[in-house]
Amino acid sequence: MALIGFLEVSAAFISFLIFRLLLNKKTHHALLTDWPFLGMLPGLLVEIPRLYDWSVDVLEATAMTLLFKGPLFSGTDLLFTSDPANIRHVLSSNFANYPKGPEFKKIFDVLGDGIFNSDFELWKNLRRSAHSLLSRQDFQKFTLSSSESVVKNGLLPLLDQAAEKNIVVDLQDVFQRYTFDTTLILATGHDPKSLSIEMPRVEFGNAVEDAGEVVLYRHLKPIILWKLQHWLGFGVEKKMRNAITVANRECMNHIRAKREEKSRGIHSEGEAMDLLSYYMEIDTTQYDLLNPSDDKFLRDTILSFMVAGRDTTSSGLTWFFWLLSRNPKAMAKVRQEISTILPRPISQLDKDRSFNASDLNNLVYLHGAVCETLRLYPPVPFQHKSPAKADVLPSGHRVEANSKIVLSYYALGRMRSVWGDDASDFKPERWISDSGGSRHEPSFKFAAFNAGPRTCLGKQVALMQMKVAALEILENFDITAIEGQKVELVPSVILRMKHGFKAVMTKRRKT
Repeated sequence: MALIGFLEVSAAFISFLIFRLLLNKKTHHALLTDWPFLGMLPGLLVEIPRLYDWSVDVLEATAMTLLFKGPLFSGTDLLFTSDPANIRHVLSSNFANYPKGPEFKKIFDVLGDGIFNSDFELWKNLRRSAHSLLSRQDFQKFTLSSSESVVKNGLLPLLDQAAEKNIVVDLQDVFQRYTFDTTLILATGHDPKSLSIEMPRVEFGNAVEDAGEVVLYRHLKPIILWKLQHWLGFGVEKKMRNAITVANRECMNHIRAKREEKSRGIHSEGEAMDLLSYYMEIDTTQYDLLNPSDDKFLRDTILSFMVAGRDTTSSGLTWFFWLLSRNPKAMAKVRQEISTILPRPISQLDKDRSFNASDLNNLVYLHGAVCETLRLYPPVPFQHKSPAKADVLPSGHRVEANSKIVLSYYALGRMRSVWGDDASDFKPERWISDSGGSRHEPSFKFAAFNAGPRTCLGKQVALMQMKVAALEILENFDITAIEGQKVELVPSVILRMKHGFKAVMTKRRKT
Protein backbone atom coordinates (compact mmCIF):
# COMPACT_ATOMS: atom_id res chain seq x y z
CA MET A 1 0.00 0.00 0.00
CA ALA A 2 2.89 2.34 0.78
CA LEU A 3 4.23 1.78 -2.76
CA ILE A 4 0.87 2.61 -4.29
CA GLY A 5 0.69 5.78 -2.21
CA PHE A 6 4.17 6.80 -3.32
CA LEU A 7 3.32 6.27 -6.99
CA GLU A 8 0.11 8.27 -6.69
CA VAL A 9 1.90 11.18 -4.98
CA SER A 10 4.67 11.07 -7.59
CA ALA A 11 2.16 11.06 -10.44
CA ALA A 12 0.32 14.01 -8.90
CA PHE A 13 3.58 15.95 -8.49
CA ILE A 14 4.68 15.29 -12.08
CA SER A 15 1.22 16.28 -13.34
CA PHE A 16 1.46 19.53 -11.37
CA LEU A 17 4.81 20.33 -12.96
CA ILE A 18 3.53 19.54 -16.43
CA PHE A 19 0.48 21.75 -16.16
CA ARG A 20 2.54 24.56 -14.64
CA LEU A 21 4.75 24.41 -17.72
CA LEU A 22 1.69 24.53 -19.94
CA LEU A 23 -0.28 27.08 -17.93
CA ASN A 24 -0.06 29.75 -20.59
CA LYS A 25 -1.09 27.39 -23.41
CA LYS A 26 -4.25 28.88 -24.86
CA THR A 27 -4.42 27.28 -28.27
CA HIS A 28 -3.43 23.98 -29.78
CA HIS A 29 -0.06 23.91 -31.48
CA ALA A 30 0.89 21.34 -34.06
CA LEU A 31 4.56 21.22 -33.06
CA LEU A 32 5.42 20.17 -29.53
CA THR A 33 8.14 21.69 -27.37
CA ASP A 34 11.01 19.32 -26.54
CA TRP A 35 11.45 19.96 -22.79
CA PRO A 36 14.64 18.96 -20.91
CA PHE A 37 14.27 15.47 -19.45
CA LEU A 38 10.50 15.36 -20.10
CA GLY A 39 10.82 15.49 -23.89
CA MET A 40 7.61 16.22 -25.79
CA LEU A 41 5.37 14.26 -23.40
CA PRO A 42 3.87 17.30 -21.56
CA GLY A 43 2.53 18.76 -24.79
CA LEU A 44 1.21 15.41 -25.97
CA LEU A 45 -0.66 14.76 -22.72
CA VAL A 46 -2.59 17.98 -23.25
CA GLU A 47 -3.45 16.84 -26.79
CA ILE A 48 -4.70 13.36 -25.78
CA PRO A 49 -8.42 14.37 -26.00
CA ARG A 50 -7.81 15.35 -29.65
CA LEU A 51 -4.96 12.98 -30.34
CA TYR A 52 -6.04 12.01 -33.84
CA ASP A 53 -6.75 15.55 -35.03
CA TRP A 54 -3.47 16.65 -33.48
CA SER A 55 -1.71 13.96 -35.54
CA VAL A 56 -3.22 15.50 -38.68
CA ASP A 57 -2.00 18.98 -37.70
CA VAL A 58 1.50 17.89 -36.79
CA LEU A 59 2.05 15.58 -39.75
CA GLU A 60 0.74 18.18 -42.17
CA ALA A 61 3.25 20.62 -40.69
CA THR A 62 6.24 18.24 -40.83
CA ALA A 63 6.03 16.78 -44.33
CA MET A 64 4.07 13.80 -42.94
CA THR A 65 6.78 12.47 -40.58
CA LEU A 66 7.66 13.52 -37.01
CA LEU A 67 10.09 12.13 -34.43
CA PHE A 68 8.36 12.35 -31.05
CA LYS A 69 10.85 12.50 -28.16
CA GLY A 70 9.65 10.90 -24.94
CA PRO A 71 11.09 11.46 -21.46
CA LEU A 72 14.78 10.66 -21.08
CA PHE A 73 15.54 6.93 -20.68
CA SER A 74 11.81 6.05 -20.85
CA GLY A 75 11.98 4.17 -24.15
CA THR A 76 8.93 6.04 -25.46
CA ASP A 77 10.42 7.79 -28.50
CA LEU A 78 8.05 7.34 -31.47
CA LEU A 79 8.34 8.13 -35.17
CA PHE A 80 4.91 9.22 -36.43
CA THR A 81 4.35 9.06 -40.18
CA SER A 82 1.51 9.27 -42.68
CA ASP A 83 3.77 9.36 -45.73
CA PRO A 84 2.45 6.83 -48.29
CA ALA A 85 6.01 6.06 -49.40
CA ASN A 86 7.00 5.21 -45.83
CA ILE A 87 3.85 3.14 -45.35
CA ARG A 88 4.51 1.16 -48.52
CA HIS A 89 8.14 0.64 -47.47
CA VAL A 90 7.25 -0.64 -44.00
CA LEU A 91 4.21 -2.74 -44.91
CA SER A 92 5.30 -4.07 -48.29
CA SER A 93 8.67 -3.24 -49.87
CA ASN A 94 10.72 -4.06 -46.76
CA PHE A 95 8.09 -6.15 -45.02
CA ALA A 96 10.57 -8.75 -43.70
CA ASN A 97 12.35 -6.11 -41.63
CA TYR A 98 9.17 -4.99 -39.86
CA PRO A 99 7.69 -7.87 -37.85
CA LYS A 100 5.27 -7.20 -35.00
CA GLY A 101 8.11 -8.04 -32.63
CA PRO A 102 8.18 -8.86 -28.90
CA GLU A 103 7.34 -5.29 -27.84
CA PHE A 104 4.10 -5.36 -29.84
CA LYS A 105 3.15 -8.70 -28.33
CA LYS A 106 3.68 -7.36 -24.81
CA ILE A 107 1.51 -4.31 -25.47
CA PHE A 108 -1.25 -6.41 -27.07
CA ASP A 109 -0.93 -9.32 -24.63
CA VAL A 110 -4.71 -9.60 -24.35
CA LEU A 111 -4.72 -11.23 -27.83
CA GLY A 112 -2.31 -13.97 -26.78
CA ASP A 113 -0.67 -15.86 -29.64
CA GLY A 114 -3.34 -15.09 -32.24
CA ILE A 115 -2.70 -13.97 -35.80
CA PHE A 116 -2.40 -10.27 -34.87
CA ASN A 117 0.49 -10.90 -32.48
CA SER A 118 2.33 -13.58 -34.44
CA ASP A 119 5.32 -13.28 -36.76
CA PHE A 120 7.31 -15.31 -39.25
CA GLU A 121 6.29 -18.96 -39.82
CA LEU A 122 3.57 -19.01 -37.18
CA TRP A 123 1.94 -15.96 -38.76
CA LYS A 124 2.20 -17.48 -42.25
CA ASN A 125 0.57 -20.69 -41.08
CA LEU A 126 -2.18 -18.90 -39.18
CA ARG A 127 -2.88 -16.72 -42.21
CA ARG A 128 -3.00 -19.73 -44.56
CA SER A 129 -5.43 -21.55 -42.31
CA ALA A 130 -7.64 -18.44 -41.93
CA HIS A 131 -7.57 -17.82 -45.68
CA SER A 132 -8.59 -21.42 -46.28
CA LEU A 133 -11.70 -20.92 -44.14
CA LEU A 134 -12.64 -17.50 -45.49
CA SER A 135 -12.31 -18.63 -49.11
CA ARG A 136 -14.63 -21.62 -48.66
CA GLN A 137 -17.84 -21.14 -50.60
CA ASP A 138 -19.98 -22.54 -47.78
CA PHE A 139 -18.42 -20.10 -45.28
CA GLN A 140 -19.01 -17.16 -47.63
CA LYS A 141 -22.67 -18.13 -47.97
CA PHE A 142 -22.85 -18.57 -44.20
CA THR A 143 -21.42 -15.07 -43.76
CA LEU A 144 -24.02 -13.46 -46.01
CA SER A 145 -26.96 -15.45 -44.62
CA SER A 146 -25.92 -14.71 -41.02
CA SER A 147 -25.74 -10.97 -41.69
CA GLU A 148 -29.12 -11.01 -43.43
CA SER A 149 -30.64 -12.99 -40.54
CA VAL A 150 -29.34 -10.63 -37.85
CA VAL A 151 -30.50 -7.61 -39.86
CA LYS A 152 -33.97 -9.06 -40.45
CA ASN A 153 -34.57 -10.60 -37.02
CA GLY A 154 -32.61 -8.22 -34.81
CA LEU A 155 -31.50 -4.91 -36.28
CA LEU A 156 -34.60 -3.84 -38.21
CA PRO A 157 -37.15 -4.91 -35.54
CA LEU A 158 -35.17 -3.00 -32.88
CA LEU A 159 -35.08 0.15 -34.98
CA ASP A 160 -38.74 -0.35 -35.88
CA GLN A 161 -39.68 -0.41 -32.19
CA ALA A 162 -37.54 2.64 -31.51
CA ALA A 163 -39.33 4.48 -34.33
CA GLU A 164 -42.79 3.48 -33.07
CA LYS A 165 -42.01 4.55 -29.51
CA ASN A 166 -40.00 7.62 -30.58
CA ILE A 167 -37.02 6.43 -28.55
CA VAL A 168 -33.61 8.03 -28.97
CA VAL A 169 -31.13 5.30 -29.89
CA ASP A 170 -27.37 5.21 -29.68
CA LEU A 171 -26.50 3.94 -33.15
CA GLN A 172 -22.92 3.21 -32.12
CA ASP A 173 -24.22 0.81 -29.48
CA VAL A 174 -26.71 -0.65 -31.96
CA PHE A 175 -24.03 -1.32 -34.58
CA GLN A 176 -21.68 -2.80 -32.00
CA ARG A 177 -24.44 -5.24 -31.10
CA TYR A 178 -25.14 -6.01 -34.76
CA THR A 179 -21.51 -6.84 -35.49
CA PHE A 180 -21.11 -8.62 -32.15
CA ASP A 181 -23.99 -10.94 -33.03
CA THR A 182 -22.89 -11.57 -36.61
CA THR A 183 -19.24 -12.09 -35.67
CA LEU A 184 -19.99 -14.43 -32.77
CA ILE A 185 -22.22 -16.51 -35.05
CA LEU A 186 -19.38 -16.83 -37.54
CA ALA A 187 -16.86 -17.54 -34.78
CA THR A 188 -18.82 -20.03 -32.69
CA GLY A 189 -22.17 -20.71 -34.37
CA HIS A 190 -23.93 -19.12 -31.37
CA ASP A 191 -26.29 -16.14 -31.72
CA PRO A 192 -26.17 -14.05 -28.52
CA LYS A 193 -29.21 -12.01 -29.63
CA SER A 194 -27.91 -8.82 -28.06
CA LEU A 195 -30.04 -6.73 -30.44
CA SER A 196 -33.23 -6.07 -28.51
CA ILE A 197 -35.07 -2.99 -27.29
CA GLU A 198 -33.94 -3.80 -23.73
CA MET A 199 -30.29 -3.48 -24.84
CA PRO A 200 -28.89 -6.21 -22.54
CA ARG A 201 -25.38 -5.72 -21.21
CA VAL A 202 -22.71 -7.19 -23.50
CA GLU A 203 -19.85 -7.88 -21.10
CA PHE A 204 -17.60 -9.47 -23.73
CA GLY A 205 -17.85 -6.46 -26.04
CA ASN A 206 -17.32 -3.97 -23.22
CA ALA A 207 -14.18 -5.84 -22.17
CA VAL A 208 -12.74 -5.59 -25.68
CA GLU A 209 -13.42 -1.81 -25.73
CA ASP A 210 -11.67 -1.32 -22.39
CA ALA A 211 -8.67 -3.31 -23.57
CA GLY A 212 -8.41 -1.13 -26.68
CA GLU A 213 -8.19 2.05 -24.61
CA VAL A 214 -5.54 0.60 -22.30
CA VAL A 215 -3.43 -0.54 -25.25
CA LEU A 216 -3.22 3.01 -26.60
CA TYR A 217 -1.92 4.37 -23.28
CA ARG A 218 0.66 1.59 -23.15
CA HIS A 219 2.27 3.10 -26.24
CA LEU A 220 2.96 6.30 -24.27
CA LYS A 221 4.33 4.76 -21.06
CA PRO A 222 7.59 3.06 -20.19
CA ILE A 223 6.95 -0.68 -20.18
CA ILE A 224 8.16 -1.04 -16.60
CA LEU A 225 5.51 1.47 -15.45
CA TRP A 226 2.48 -0.09 -17.09
CA LYS A 227 3.63 -3.59 -16.18
CA LEU A 228 3.88 -2.51 -12.53
CA GLN A 229 0.41 -0.96 -12.74
CA HIS A 230 -0.92 -4.18 -14.27
CA TRP A 231 0.68 -6.33 -11.57
CA LEU A 232 -0.72 -4.13 -8.79
CA GLY A 233 -4.06 -3.74 -10.56
CA PHE A 234 -4.57 0.01 -10.42
CA GLY A 235 -5.13 2.85 -12.88
CA VAL A 236 -6.17 1.98 -16.43
CA GLU A 237 -4.38 -1.36 -16.12
CA LYS A 238 -7.13 -2.50 -13.76
CA LYS A 239 -9.41 -2.34 -16.82
CA MET A 240 -7.03 -4.60 -18.72
CA ARG A 241 -6.94 -7.18 -15.97
CA ASN A 242 -10.72 -7.25 -15.89
CA ALA A 243 -10.90 -7.39 -19.70
CA ILE A 244 -8.58 -10.41 -19.87
CA THR A 245 -10.63 -12.18 -17.18
CA VAL A 246 -13.87 -11.62 -19.10
CA ALA A 247 -12.35 -12.59 -22.46
CA ASN A 248 -10.90 -15.80 -21.04
CA ARG A 249 -14.20 -16.77 -19.40
CA GLU A 250 -16.37 -16.02 -22.43
CA CYS A 251 -14.08 -17.79 -24.90
CA MET A 252 -13.78 -20.86 -22.69
CA ASN A 253 -17.56 -21.02 -22.30
CA HIS A 254 -17.95 -21.15 -26.09
CA ILE A 255 -15.22 -23.76 -26.45
CA ARG A 256 -16.86 -26.00 -23.85
CA ALA A 257 -20.28 -25.52 -25.45
CA LYS A 258 -18.93 -26.41 -28.90
CA ARG A 259 -17.30 -29.58 -27.60
CA GLU A 260 -20.57 -30.51 -25.92
CA GLU A 261 -22.46 -29.97 -29.19
CA LYS A 262 -20.01 -32.17 -31.05
CA SER A 263 -20.18 -34.93 -28.46
CA ARG A 264 -23.98 -34.94 -28.78
CA GLY A 265 -23.87 -34.78 -32.58
CA ILE A 266 -25.99 -31.61 -32.72
CA HIS A 267 -24.34 -30.32 -35.92
CA SER A 268 -24.91 -32.60 -38.86
CA GLU A 269 -22.46 -33.01 -41.71
CA GLY A 270 -22.92 -30.49 -44.47
CA GLU A 271 -24.10 -27.62 -42.26
CA ALA A 272 -22.33 -24.25 -42.45
CA MET A 273 -19.07 -24.40 -40.56
CA ASP A 274 -18.17 -21.71 -38.03
CA LEU A 275 -14.58 -20.80 -37.19
CA LEU A 276 -14.47 -22.77 -33.93
CA SER A 277 -15.76 -25.95 -35.57
CA TYR A 278 -13.29 -25.49 -38.39
CA TYR A 279 -10.26 -25.27 -36.12
CA MET A 280 -11.47 -28.19 -34.01
CA GLU A 281 -11.73 -30.40 -37.08
CA ILE A 282 -8.89 -29.47 -39.43
CA ASP A 283 -5.58 -31.27 -39.43
CA THR A 284 -3.52 -28.48 -37.88
CA THR A 285 -0.27 -30.33 -38.58
CA GLN A 286 -0.55 -29.20 -42.21
CA TYR A 287 -0.18 -25.64 -40.94
CA ASP A 288 2.28 -26.46 -38.17
CA LEU A 289 -0.16 -25.04 -35.61
CA LEU A 290 -0.93 -26.03 -32.07
CA ASN A 291 -3.26 -28.97 -31.52
CA PRO A 292 -6.92 -27.82 -31.58
CA SER A 293 -7.38 -29.57 -28.25
CA ASP A 294 -5.24 -26.75 -26.83
CA ASP A 295 -7.82 -24.40 -25.33
CA LYS A 296 -5.46 -21.42 -25.37
CA PHE A 297 -4.97 -21.74 -29.13
CA LEU A 298 -8.74 -21.76 -29.64
CA ARG A 299 -9.22 -18.91 -27.16
CA ASP A 300 -6.67 -16.71 -28.96
CA THR A 301 -8.22 -17.55 -32.34
CA ILE A 302 -11.77 -16.69 -31.23
CA LEU A 303 -10.72 -13.44 -29.58
CA SER A 304 -8.65 -12.29 -32.57
CA PHE A 305 -11.60 -12.97 -34.87
CA MET A 306 -14.00 -11.12 -32.56
CA VAL A 307 -11.76 -8.04 -32.33
CA ALA A 308 -11.30 -8.01 -36.11
CA GLY A 309 -14.98 -8.48 -36.90
CA ARG A 310 -16.94 -6.68 -34.21
CA ASP A 311 -15.23 -3.41 -33.41
CA THR A 312 -13.87 -2.43 -36.81
CA THR A 313 -17.10 -2.96 -38.76
CA SER A 314 -19.29 -1.32 -36.11
CA SER A 315 -16.95 1.68 -36.12
CA GLY A 316 -17.27 1.96 -39.89
CA LEU A 317 -21.07 1.80 -39.76
CA THR A 318 -21.30 4.41 -37.02
CA TRP A 319 -19.21 6.94 -38.91
CA PHE A 320 -20.98 6.06 -42.19
CA PHE A 321 -24.39 7.08 -40.85
CA TRP A 322 -22.99 10.07 -39.00
CA LEU A 323 -21.45 11.38 -42.22
CA LEU A 324 -24.62 10.73 -44.22
CA SER A 325 -26.69 12.55 -41.59
CA ARG A 326 -24.47 15.58 -42.22
CA ASN A 327 -24.58 15.17 -46.01
CA PRO A 328 -28.22 14.78 -47.09
CA LYS A 329 -27.35 15.02 -50.79
CA ALA A 330 -25.06 11.99 -50.51
CA MET A 331 -27.75 10.13 -48.58
CA ALA A 332 -30.28 10.88 -51.32
CA LYS A 333 -27.87 9.56 -53.98
CA VAL A 334 -27.30 6.32 -52.07
CA ARG A 335 -31.06 5.80 -51.73
CA GLN A 336 -31.66 6.60 -55.39
CA GLU A 337 -29.06 4.04 -56.44
CA ILE A 338 -30.53 1.34 -54.17
CA SER A 339 -34.08 1.92 -55.40
CA THR A 340 -32.90 1.86 -59.03
CA ILE A 341 -30.66 -1.21 -58.89
CA LEU A 342 -32.43 -3.20 -56.16
CA PRO A 343 -36.04 -2.00 -56.34
CA ARG A 344 -38.41 -3.00 -53.54
CA PRO A 345 -41.44 -1.33 -51.91
CA ILE A 346 -40.45 0.71 -48.86
CA SER A 347 -41.28 -0.35 -45.26
CA GLN A 348 -41.89 -4.05 -45.79
CA LEU A 349 -39.92 -5.38 -42.85
CA ASP A 350 -41.81 -8.68 -42.92
CA LYS A 351 -40.66 -9.58 -46.42
CA ASP A 352 -37.76 -11.91 -47.02
CA ARG A 353 -34.92 -10.51 -49.01
CA SER A 354 -31.68 -12.11 -50.09
CA PHE A 355 -28.59 -10.67 -51.71
CA ASN A 356 -25.63 -12.04 -53.53
CA ALA A 357 -22.19 -10.55 -54.07
CA SER A 358 -23.06 -9.15 -57.51
CA ASP A 359 -26.09 -7.27 -56.09
CA LEU A 360 -23.88 -5.47 -53.61
CA ASN A 361 -21.07 -4.89 -56.10
CA ASN A 362 -23.47 -3.08 -58.44
CA LEU A 363 -24.07 -0.38 -55.82
CA VAL A 364 -21.19 1.82 -56.91
CA TYR A 365 -22.18 5.00 -55.05
CA LEU A 366 -22.86 3.06 -51.85
CA HIS A 367 -19.41 1.50 -52.18
CA GLY A 368 -17.92 4.95 -52.67
CA ALA A 369 -19.70 6.28 -49.58
CA VAL A 370 -18.39 3.35 -47.52
CA CYS A 371 -14.82 3.83 -48.77
CA GLU A 372 -15.00 7.58 -48.17
CA THR A 373 -16.12 6.89 -44.61
CA LEU A 374 -13.21 4.51 -44.03
CA ARG A 375 -10.78 7.02 -45.54
CA LEU A 376 -11.82 9.75 -43.10
CA TYR A 377 -12.49 7.46 -40.13
CA PRO A 378 -10.41 4.28 -40.46
CA PRO A 379 -11.58 1.88 -37.71
CA VAL A 380 -7.95 1.10 -36.84
CA PRO A 381 -6.49 4.62 -36.82
CA PHE A 382 -2.84 3.68 -36.46
CA GLN A 383 -0.40 0.78 -36.80
CA HIS A 384 2.62 0.13 -34.59
CA LYS A 385 5.78 -1.27 -36.20
CA SER A 386 9.42 -1.87 -35.16
CA PRO A 387 12.33 -2.59 -37.51
CA ALA A 388 14.36 -5.70 -36.76
CA LYS A 389 17.41 -3.97 -38.24
CA ALA A 390 18.28 -0.31 -38.64
CA ASP A 391 16.76 1.18 -41.76
CA VAL A 392 16.33 4.43 -43.68
CA LEU A 393 12.78 5.31 -44.70
CA PRO A 394 11.96 6.85 -48.09
CA SER A 395 11.38 10.16 -46.28
CA GLY A 396 15.08 10.09 -45.30
CA HIS A 397 14.49 9.35 -41.61
CA ARG A 398 16.82 6.77 -40.07
CA VAL A 399 15.19 4.27 -37.70
CA GLU A 400 17.21 2.12 -35.33
CA ALA A 401 16.55 -1.55 -34.65
CA ASN A 402 13.59 -2.07 -32.29
CA SER A 403 12.62 1.60 -32.42
CA LYS A 404 8.90 2.39 -32.52
CA ILE A 405 7.13 3.60 -35.65
CA VAL A 406 3.49 4.69 -35.65
CA LEU A 407 1.77 4.65 -39.04
CA SER A 408 -1.10 7.12 -38.71
CA TYR A 409 -3.91 5.98 -41.02
CA TYR A 410 -6.26 8.60 -39.62
CA ALA A 411 -3.87 11.38 -40.63
CA LEU A 412 -3.13 9.68 -43.96
CA GLY A 413 -6.77 9.99 -45.03
CA ARG A 414 -6.72 13.73 -44.33
CA MET A 415 -3.39 14.73 -45.86
CA ARG A 416 -3.95 17.42 -48.47
CA SER A 417 -0.69 16.44 -50.15
CA VAL A 418 -2.15 12.95 -50.69
CA TRP A 419 -5.86 13.56 -51.34
CA GLY A 420 -5.98 17.18 -52.48
CA ASP A 421 -7.20 20.40 -50.91
CA ASP A 422 -10.63 18.83 -50.27
CA ALA A 423 -9.09 15.97 -48.23
CA SER A 424 -11.26 16.72 -45.20
CA ASP A 425 -14.49 16.72 -47.24
CA PHE A 426 -16.84 13.75 -47.51
CA LYS A 427 -17.05 13.08 -51.27
CA PRO A 428 -18.14 9.56 -52.33
CA GLU A 429 -17.66 10.71 -55.92
CA ARG A 430 -13.88 10.50 -55.55
CA TRP A 431 -14.31 6.70 -55.55
CA ILE A 432 -16.18 6.63 -58.88
CA SER A 433 -14.30 6.49 -62.19
CA ASP A 434 -15.14 8.53 -65.27
CA SER A 435 -16.78 5.44 -66.75
CA GLY A 436 -19.09 5.10 -63.74
CA GLY A 437 -17.38 2.14 -62.10
CA SER A 438 -15.64 1.93 -58.75
CA ARG A 439 -12.24 3.59 -58.57
CA HIS A 440 -9.40 1.67 -56.90
CA GLU A 441 -6.80 3.38 -54.72
CA PRO A 442 -3.53 1.70 -53.70
CA SER A 443 -3.54 0.31 -50.16
CA PHE A 444 -0.56 2.43 -49.05
CA LYS A 445 -2.73 5.48 -49.83
CA PHE A 446 -6.02 4.00 -48.55
CA ALA A 447 -4.89 1.85 -45.62
CA ALA A 448 -8.20 1.18 -43.85
CA PHE A 449 -7.64 -2.54 -44.42
CA ASN A 450 -3.87 -2.37 -43.88
CA ALA A 451 -1.50 -3.08 -46.77
CA GLY A 452 1.08 -5.54 -48.03
CA PRO A 453 1.21 -9.18 -46.90
CA ARG A 454 -0.82 -8.36 -43.76
CA THR A 455 -3.74 -6.88 -45.68
CA CYS A 456 -6.96 -7.69 -43.81
CA LEU A 457 -8.29 -11.13 -44.78
CA GLY A 458 -11.79 -10.12 -43.72
CA LYS A 459 -12.04 -7.07 -45.98
CA GLN A 460 -14.83 -8.46 -48.15
CA VAL A 461 -16.72 -9.78 -45.10
CA ALA A 462 -16.59 -6.35 -43.48
CA LEU A 463 -17.71 -4.52 -46.62
CA MET A 464 -20.56 -6.96 -47.11
CA GLN A 465 -21.79 -6.59 -43.51
CA MET A 466 -21.67 -2.81 -43.77
CA LYS A 467 -23.53 -2.68 -47.08
CA VAL A 468 -26.29 -5.13 -46.07
CA ALA A 469 -27.03 -3.16 -42.90
CA ALA A 470 -26.72 0.21 -44.64
CA LEU A 471 -29.07 -0.43 -47.54
CA GLU A 472 -31.77 -2.01 -45.34
CA ILE A 473 -31.70 0.86 -42.85
CA LEU A 474 -31.64 3.54 -45.54
CA GLU A 475 -34.60 1.97 -47.33
CA ASN A 476 -36.72 1.68 -44.22
CA PHE A 477 -35.84 4.62 -41.99
CA ASP A 478 -35.01 8.29 -41.92
CA ILE A 479 -32.28 9.09 -39.41
CA THR A 480 -32.25 12.38 -37.51
CA ALA A 481 -29.16 13.05 -35.43
CA ILE A 482 -29.86 14.67 -32.05
CA GLU A 483 -28.93 18.33 -32.20
CA GLY A 484 -26.08 19.58 -30.06
CA GLN A 485 -24.56 16.22 -29.21
CA LYS A 486 -20.80 16.35 -28.70
CA VAL A 487 -18.84 14.16 -31.08
CA GLU A 488 -15.44 13.28 -29.64
CA LEU A 489 -13.04 10.47 -30.47
CA VAL A 490 -12.11 7.94 -27.80
CA PRO A 491 -8.32 7.62 -27.47
CA SER A 492 -8.16 3.93 -28.34
CA VAL A 493 -6.85 1.52 -30.94
CA ILE A 494 -10.38 1.45 -32.41
CA LEU A 495 -11.93 4.70 -33.65
CA ARG A 496 -15.11 5.19 -31.61
CA MET A 497 -17.32 8.10 -30.50
CA LYS A 498 -16.82 8.92 -26.84
CA HIS A 499 -20.48 9.69 -26.20
CA GLY A 500 -22.03 7.48 -28.86
CA PHE A 501 -24.15 8.61 -31.81
CA LYS A 502 -27.65 9.55 -30.67
CA ALA A 503 -30.41 9.63 -33.26
CA VAL A 504 -34.16 9.32 -33.76
CA MET A 505 -35.48 6.80 -36.28
CA THR A 506 -38.55 7.54 -38.39
CA LYS A 507 -40.24 4.99 -40.65
CA ARG A 508 -40.11 6.02 -44.28
CA ARG A 509 -43.35 6.38 -46.16
CA LYS A 510 -44.02 4.92 -49.58
CA THR A 511 -43.52 7.39 -52.36
